[in-house]
Amino acid sequence: MSRDKLIIFGAVLLGLLGVLVYKQAKRDESLGHPAEVSSDVPSLAVSSDIDKISVTNGDKPQVVLEQVPDPKASTATDAGPATMWVLTKPISAEANQSSIKDLVANIADLKVGSRVNLRLDDDTRKEKQLDSSHAVHVTAWKGGAKKFDALFGKSGAAGELMVLADKPNDVLAVKGYSSYLYTKDVKDFRNKEILHFDDGSVFQVLVTNSHGSFTFNKSGDGKWVGTLGTKAIERFDGEKVKDMLRAFKTLTAEDFGDGKTPADTGLDKPDAEVTFRLTGGSTLHLDVGRVATGTNKWARPPDGANIYQITSYAADWLTSDTLKYQTPADAGAGDSGTKPPPAKKK
Repeated sequence: MSRDKLIIFGAVLLGLLGVLVYKQAKRDESLGHPAEVSSDVPSLAVSSDIDKISVTNGDKPQVVLEQVPDPKASTATDAGPATMWVLTKPISAEANQSSIKDLVANIADLKVGSRVNLRLDDDTRKEKQLDSSHAVHVTAWKGGAKKFDALFGKSGAAGELMVLADKPNDVLAVKGYSSYLYTKDVKDFRNKEILHFDDGSVFQVLVTNSHGSFTFNKSGDGKWVGTLGTKAIERFDGEKVKDMLRAFKTLTAEDFGDGKTPADTGLDKPDAEVTFRLTGGSTLHLDVGRVATGTNKWARPPDGANIYQITSYAADWLTSDTLKYQTPADAGAGDSGTKPPPAKKK
């Protein structure tokens, strides 16, 4: 290519770049930019003393949480009657108390960093995820009085974009917003605890399944003894019982079986049942039913109101045969998995 043609090509390229820069500048002007932090930014000042929260994550179901008297508490605290958080929408269920306390604390910690100069037409609201299909809408009340009402959109260098409901065209950049507390699935707002006990306090485990009735007893020296029916389990490995207890001592649900019946889940005729006997007289039970989602299985305490999904790792301890609790027959063999041949006589 000749020198003159190169010069012409370069001039055309520079012209195109200039047009692109100009268009981007005009676009930036229309979208706006973070303003300087100024004294006129609003102070949210939301107290952590709130008793109702609504969270709607875009087009997902609205989650409503309310603080109510705790029916399990026998006495009041210095601050007044003991309370707990529950879901009242889209379902009625006990909430995950620590998770909701974190949510309340996060609302109280929100601080406005700056105003953001944005012209909020429909396209910009969608791009910045401040429209109803994408925004996280959070409302909080105390005693029926609304204390906070805002939409949260995209996060950027200035912070999380937020629009207060009473000023829908005034965009703010907020610091301290933890999106994972608001955008979780409904099931993750719920209390997922199924069993909770000290595995060291268990002295007997009874398991019944299609292979028979297993009994595991802890002797005075802390060692476990296992039987199937009335016969001792050959090559029994007491460490396997300890592994099982670790799987169940803080057992939580993977999901819930809302609307399902014991007949739907096989819990009317369980595939397996387990009983844990603890020092002090406590006894815990769990039934395991059919396969639920993937490899999860349905489970429920016999006297429980909820039906849960638990992992196959936990369920397998209750549905397996004696192999689950035995030392392998070829344990101690060579790498080939077979016993080494006897040494030749000299």
